[in-house]
Amino acid sequence: MTCSTILFVCGARGAARPDARRAAPDRGKSIRWSRPKNRRHILPAAAILSAPALALRPLPSSPAPFANVFQGGAPYHITPAQEAQRVTASPAPAGRWVARADMPIPRSEMAWATARGGRMQVGGGHGEGRSNRAFHTVSNPETNRWHDAVPLPRGTNHVAVVADAGKVHAMGGSVEQNRVCDDFAFAYHIEADRRSEITRIPRPRGAAAATMLDGKVHLMGSATDPGDERTSIGWQEVQDSATNRWERRRPLPAARDQFGCVTFNGRIHVIGGRFNSFQYNTDRHHMYLPARDTGERLAPLPTSCSGHGVVIQPDRFFMTGGKSGIIERVVARDARVLGQRESYDPATSTWASHAPMPTPRHAAPAWCQVA
Repeated sequence: MTCSTILFVCGARGAARPDARRAAPDRGKSIRWSRPKNRRHILPAAAILSAPALALRPLPSSPAPFANVFQGGAPYHITPAQEAQRVTASPAPAGRWVARADMPIPRSEMAWATARGGRMQVGGGHGEGRSNRAFHTVSNPETNRWHDAVPLPRGTNHVAVVADAGKVHAMGGSVEQNRVCDDFAFAYHIEADRRSEITRIPRPRGAAAATMLDGKVHLMGSATDPGDERTSIGWQEVQDSATNRWERRRPLPAARDQFGCVTFNGRIHVIGGRFNSFQYNTDRHHMYLPARDTGERLAPLPTSCSGHGVVIQPDRFFMTGGKSGIIERVVARDARVLGQRESYDPATSTWASHAPMPTPRHAAPAWCQVA
C-alpha cells in the first residue's frame, strides 16, 4: 500500500494492494483526550472549520510524497506495475491543476468533512507504518499551510465524520486495516481545539458515511466484522443532536460501503461504493426521502467506483478518484486507481466529465473553496 500527499484533493493511496492484517490496540486501555507531548503530527476528524480561538501549530510538508505502510512508513517509490494501475482516461480535456502544500505525512483511508471558514481537517487513517493513526491535521488554503490539532482519542481508519454547529462528529471506524470495527463516537470542538466523548453508535461499523439533515446525523451503510467475512451493510441510523438518542431508519436499497454521500435540498444522495470489496464496485445512485422514509434511484455514476471523494460546488456534486479491480486468493488483479472527475446536476439529473486528476488516487479528501 502506498500513500500520497497533495491538496484540495489530498493524500490517499496511489496504488492498490490487498488487505493485510495488523495488530489491534489494546481495547482495555483508558482513553486520553488531551494533546500528547512532543508529537509531530495530529489527526482524525475532517472538516473545514471556522477561525479557531486557539492558534494551531504549523506543520511542514512531508519531504517524501509516498510512504509504504507495510514497511514502517518508509519513503517509497511507485513501481512500474503500480504506475500501470493509474487511470486518467477521461472524455474531458486535460484542464489545469495547481499544486498546493503537500500534507505533513503521507496518509490514506483517513476521514474528512467540510464546514465553514475555508479550512479543512483531516483525521485518522493509515500513516507512519500503522493503520490506526489518530493524527489530526488542518489545512488553511489562504496561507497554503498545514496545522496540528488535537488528535482522536482512539486511532482508527475509515472513520465516518460530519461537521455541525462548530463541532465535528467522528464515529466508528476500524482499528485494524478494514477490520475490527469500533462503536466509539467523539465530538471535536473547533473553537477550543478539544474533544469530548458522545453517545456511542448503536452497532460497530467501519467505512460508513455520515451527513447532516435537519439537525440530525444520518449514519449510513458501511462494512462490519468478522474480518475474514467482511460484508457491506445497508444500515441507516439517525441521531438527534439535541437528545443524543439513536433511531433506525429504512436501510439503503443496496448494502454498500466507501460510497459518496451528500445532503442537498432536504434529501440525501448515496452515490457509488462497493459491495464487500472493490471487485464489486457499483454505479448506483439513490436519493433518500426522509418524509417518506424511502428512496428513489437516479441517474447512475458514469464510472463505477469506491473510495472516491464527493463535494457540492455550488449546485453540482463532484466525484473525484476511486479504485476498482479483481481479487484472486487475496491478491489484487487488474487493480486500477482512478483519476476521473465527474459531476452530477440535480436539476437535470445528468452527469458531466471534467479534467482528471494528474495523480490518480482513492480514499482522498476533497473539498471546494469558492472565491
